[in-house]
This record gives sequence, C-alpha cells and structure tokens, in this order.
Amino acid sequence: MLNSSPRLLLLVLLALAAQLPARAQQKLLTMEDAFLNRSLQPENIRQLTWIPASQDEYSFLRTSGGQDELMRASLAGNLRAVVTLNELSQALQAAGAPAVKASAFPAVTWISPSIFVVTRASKLYRVDASSKQASLLFGYDQAAENVELDPTKTRVAYTKAQNLYVSGAGRENEAVTTETNPAIVNGQAAHRSEFGITKGTFWSPTGRRLAYYRMDQTMVTDYPLVDIAATPAQARPIKYPMAGDKSHEVTVGVYDLETRKTVFLQTGEPKEQYLTNISWSPDEKSIYVAVLNRGQNHLKLNQYDAGTGAFVKTLFEEKDEKTFVEPLHPLTFVPSQPTQFIWHSQRDGYDHLYLYNTSGKLLRQLTKGPWQVTDLLGFTNKNQEVVFQSTAASPLERQVYAVKLSGGKLRQLSQEKGTHTVTLSPSGNHLFDTFSSTTTPRTVGIIGVDGKLKQQLLNAENPLTGYTLGETKLVTIKAADGSTDLHGRLITPPNFDPARKYPTVVYLYGGPHAQMVTNSWLGGGNLWMQLMAQKGYVVFTVDSRGSGNRGSAFERATFRQLGTVEMADQLKGVDYLKSLPYVDQARMGIHGWSFGGFMTTTLMTRSPGTFKAGVGGGPVIDWRMYEIMYTERYMDTPQENPEGYEKANLLNYVDKLQGKLLLIHGTVDDVVVWQHSLDYLKTAVDKGVQLDYFVYPGHPHNVGGKDRVHLYNKITQYFDEKL
Repeated sequence: MLNSSPRLLLLVLLALAAQLPARAQQKLLTMEDAFLNRSLQPENIRQLTWIPASQDEYSFLRTSGGQDELMRASLAGNLRAVVTLNELSQALQAAGAPAVKASAFPAVTWISPSIFVVTRASKLYRVDASSKQASLLFGYDQAAENVELDPTKTRVAYTKAQNLYVSGAGRENEAVTTETNPAIVNGQAAHRSEFGITKGTFWSPTGRRLAYYRMDQTMVTDYPLVDIAATPAQARPIKYPMAGDKSHEVTVGVYDLETRKTVFLQTGEPKEQYLTNISWSPDEKSIYVAVLNRGQNHLKLNQYDAGTGAFVKTLFEEKDEKTFVEPLHPLTFVPSQPTQFIWHSQRDGYDHLYLYNTSGKLLRQLTKGPWQVTDLLGFTNKNQEVVFQSTAASPLERQVYAVKLSGGKLRQLSQEKGTHTVTLSPSGNHLFDTFSSTTTPRTVGIIGVDGKLKQQLLNAENPLTGYTLGETKLVTIKAADGSTDLHGRLITPPNFDPARKYPTVVYLYGGPHAQMVTNSWLGGGNLWMQLMAQKGYVVFTVDSRGSGNRGSAFERATFRQLGTVEMADQLKGVDYLKSLPYVDQARMGIHGWSFGGFMTTTLMTRSPGTFKAGVGGGPVIDWRMYEIMYTERYMDTPQENPEGYEKANLLNYVDKLQGKLLLIHGTVDDVVVWQHSLDYLKTAVDKGVQLDYFVYPGHPHNVGGKDRVHLYNKITQYFDEKL
C-alpha cells in the first residue's frame, strides 16, 4: 500500500466502506443466544387450541397494544377478541384471585363454547367468555403436585408427599390415601416412568372413579443424594432399583368418588411385574392393564372389574423370546363402537395399529410396512377412519395419514416434505398442522381431512436471518453391517473454504427412543452447534443402530451388548468424516450426554486415538448401577448376561484412554447417579490415568436454566483448548 497511488488507495477504501454495512448486519451467536434467547426460536402461535362442541372454532393468544389477549376464530374467517389479560386479571381479582402478572396469561382450558377454566394460586376459576366474569369453583393444597383435571373439569386429583387427594366444589382436599410410610407412594408415575408411563392417576370418562398407582418401595435399597443447600449438608436418600436387584411392587387402586371407597385390581403374582398402559372402558365398568413380566418378554393384556377389582380375562398375549416386548400406549377405543379398540404393537418388527374387540379377537391389522406409527391422533369420517402420524414417507419425516377401520390403502393428509405435528379437532374434520423442515422455520395451518389447506395461520420468518450461519446438510452413510442406511447431519462453518482443514466435533446420543437427525428446522440440531460452526468447527451427528424410530431390528441390534454396535456405527461416521478433505483428522472431538456420555467415554477408551478430545456428561459407566426397567430391557439382568455387562463396563477400559477426556456430572443426579463418574475417577487414580472432571452442585441429570450457559461455555472452552 505504501507504493500505491492516491487514486488506488481511495478506491480500496471506498470498496471496504461499501462492505461495512453488509458485514455489520451479520451477527455472531453468543452462548446466551444459543440457550436463553427465545427470540431466536421460530415464531409460534401461543395456546392454539380447538374449542369443544363448536363448529371447529379455535382460540389462541396474540399481543395487541402491548398486552396479551385471548382470540377466538372460525374457519369462516371470523376473528374476535374474547378477553384481554387486563380484563381477565380484573375478573379473577373480583372472584378473589391474586393479580395476574403482565407477562403471564394463564393456561386456558375450554369446557364449552362459552366457558373456560383457569388456575390461579391453587384455585380453579370458571370464566364466562361472554360476560367476562369469573367465579371460584374450588381450591386445592398449595403444595399439590401432579395435578390432573378430571374429564368434566369440575375436580382435580393431586399428590402431596406420598399420598393422593381429590378436590372439587364442596369436597376440597379429600384424602384418597393416608399412607404414613414415605416409601409407599400413591398417585405418582410408577416403574421409573418407563413403558410410556407419564403419570400416576387415571380418571374414568365421567370422573366418577379414579384409578391410581400404589408403588411399594420398602424393599428397594436407599441411595444417598446429598443436599448442600443446608449447612451442614443433609442426606436426601432416594429409592433407586439397580439392575439385578430387588424391584418395587406396584398395584392399581380404584377410588369411587360416590362411595369414597377404594378397591385394588387383583393383578396377582409375581409382585415384581410391570403394570402399564392403564385404560378405562367407555362404560367405566372395566379397566384394562398391560401386565409385563420382569423379564420384559411376555405381555398379557388383562381386563379387570372396576367395581370389585376382580380379574375378568386375558384378551391376548405377546411374547418375544429373543429380545423384549415394550408396551408404550394405552388402548384407544373407537367412538360409537365401545367394544372395539386400537392397540399399538411391534409384533411384526415395526410399530403398527391393530383393531381388536373386547373379546380379545383381532379384527385386522390397520397399518403395515417397514415404517413406524409415531402417534395416533383420533378418528374422522364419522369414526370410520383413524388418523395417525408416521415415518411412512421417510425416517427423517413425520407425515399424517388416515386409514379406514375396515382396511384399505392409506390416505396422506399432510403434504410438504418435512416434519408435521398435528392436532385433530373434536369433530374430526380438521387439523392444526405445525410444519418445519431444514428450509422452513415453522408454518401453522389448518388442513381438512381431505388433505387440503383451509387456513394459513402462520408463516414464521427465519429468526436467524441476521446471523452468520454455517450450512446444514443431511447425509446418508452405511452402518457397520454394510447394508443399513444411517442418517447424519453435517454442519460446515460460515464462509466455508474447502481448501482449509477444520477441527470437527461429533455430537451423539445413540440410545433407544432417541432420534437426533430429522428433516426439521436446523435438521434437528440446536444453536450451540451453529455457534461451534461460527467458531470454525465442522459439527457432525449420525443416528447409529440402537436409536429410535427405525423399527425393531434397527433398535434391537444392540440387545445384550450396549455400546458395541453403536460404537461400530459411529466409527463409520468417523470414516465418512475422514473422507472429507476439509476435516482435520488430527483435531476431532466428541461430546454427548447421558447415553451420549456413555458413548463418548466408550469411543474415547474402546477406540483410543480416534478422537483427540471428548466431553461426556452424566455418563453411564457401569450398567449394573443403572435402573432395572431400562437396563434389563436392553441387557437382561447381570446374572443372565455377565459377559455383556463386563464388556460394556467402562471401568475396564480406563487405562486405554488416549487424548483428553472431560467428564461432567450433576451432584444430585437421580437418573444416572453420581457414583458412575466417581467410580471412573477412582479407577483413573488407581491406574495413574489423568483426566478432567467438573461437577454442577445441586443439579440433577440435566443442567438447566442459566447454568446451561455455563455448562456449554465449559464444553466449548475445552474443545477450543484441546482442538
């Protein structure tokens, strides 16, 4: 430049100045952006819900004039305000409720076209949408947990400590159980929330009766967690049944709200069995329970008398002597056909729908093919068709279909390639369709069951337009068996230069029921991965065999040998990365949490030298110390499969570690207990192996909230230092 002419210098400066505005528009993500900045998530419609018993009208929240208001709309295009947040707050205060915060519109539950209910400070209020007046229905204990409204929206069930209560108008805080032993728990989710269990109470269709889990954990060993919030620290033991040990014993009670009496289902022996998929018959006379043996290879669908608890009959059985049976869904009765129901099963290798009658006769298999039904959504065409979501188009997609209960071909209702999440209207005629893909942040529309778009409600703008992002590509590679397709996601840095060599981070999970890569916004990835790409990393993920939504053979390829097949497939992903000329093979890192932490540590020690650095969070180290329900499904018991447990035990490979490994754990982790990584540390000390370690005091299995920013700063700094 010293020898340049003044004219040339001026031209260069003008060119640089012309580029400044464009560059200024391109922002870089911060860690706070990645985890706390909600404005960088695609816009959505808040509290979008169908209004029952209406002509498929719906409601949602919008912000107008600086405050939220509840809106009501119809398919004919009519749109009107129901109530503003200020109006609702005033109505609730007039009924005795505390004021509503300016940024917190309560969750609305419609019970009729003109009435909805909201909860404020452990009280349920009825709101008239026409008069905008509120009235108190009833209250319940402020310490209540697991609160569930009954189908009539006139009472709730809830738990407090180990007991179950119901509350309604004139009968507030009525004790269903009066258990004094804290090791016997009522009304909470049982069996460590496996087998599709998400709750512990089950209202009958009219709310006259309440079924609930009673879980006796007195025979389960106490496991110590330490609460350091107090000084001195205090022990907070939990009941944690480890693989091969004594399990808890569960029964199902049925409380009659009229007689105030409870009967227990006579589920029989052995007591160590799993009671899952609890379902009421439409006439409330029967309860159906999928009873699974502890070995998880023999299921009986049993019917019980809801009035006496007596066993009625076994409708059918499912067995799998080679692997396991995994019931995940309750019965879905066909409206207007109270003797017919739909049952989910993987008996043919994929999750499909089967139509049965209550005599136990299989009427027909409704869906069939090398794909999974991922959700049953309801019924349409005067209850002659069932509507469901599936992977029929591709494992990467979620599309919506209908099929006649009399059998026949599928009708595809959703259209665009990508991921559709839908909610069927009470009439069965229309669906909310929320859609995204790798190129579409989010759209929300209403489609008819004829598959045609009726209303477009939202076309979300790309919230990341002002940011410098890398390119996300979905790729397919072959598994270690040479024939199975594996789907992966590859993110390359912004301003990518194929002539450069980039460090690479592999993010993985690899465990059952999880799918990391989908045709959805960001390819199923997250903003931390884009932040890493901005810093100059290639970021890669592949769903190995053992992960979810690909059918039994794919998911069960890891049976009795967790870690081995998954590792072989992840190494095929590494081979793919090494085939890319811009990947620096000498600077590769790996990171995962939970099962992904197990896989990170597995690859760092069972394939030493492949990765220069790894970060494993909340890692399972020894499957013998993980919970019975999950572990014994995939590994059998330690007594039945000692070789498999020994091979998967990462304590056996500590001295094989090459490269740098950081392990992270929450000190009150009640899922993967702290002892896993502490044992690994002790073994490393015993063998003279150096590794890095960090704990999050007071955090359970996942580090959430603002501390998640700290966590991922720690992870990112580790890769920056080592790679």
